[in-house]
Amino acid sequence: MAQKSDPNSKLIAENRRARFDYFIESDLEAGVMLLGSEVKSLRQGGSNLGESYASVEGGELWLINSYVAPYREAKTWGHEERRKRKLLVSKRELSRLWNATAREGMTLIPMQWYFNERGIVKIKIGVAKGKKLADKRETSANRDWDRQKQRLLKHGARE
Repeated sequence: MAQKSDPNSKLIAENRRARFDYFIESDLEAGVMLLGSEVKSLRQGGSNLGESYASVEGGELWLINSYVAPYREAKTWGHEERRKRKLLVSKRELSRLWNATAREGMTLIPMQWYFNERGIVKIKIGVAKGKKLADKRETSANRDWDRQKQRLLKHGARE
């Protein structure tokens, strides 16, 4: 019997460009401190992670430059669209992230925003290293070759 999908868990936004621009070494799940109007806006699907990044500042983890659309019904008590949002991680994870960014030169890239099974907003952050232009070309060439292989296998099976 097929499992019913949980109505609370839902993908809000995905940074599809992250895997093209960065080598993702590892990832982790973090909570996000949001205002009520932000959560309601995210339930409607108004967000973008395209140009955002995470940073360790003052012993805390922050999500910077992420866009959450304004919630029209919260006229007076709305929120800023591109404000810094605090991310919630354990002390051990925070120290690991600080070491990765400060010592190893890694970047913290938000990859997905989603509601978990309990209906709470979570963000998946990738610890990444930037790709150079040649690496991007190689990734693109490998993707094209895989696509071509699938076509050849598909056409070979017909004949």
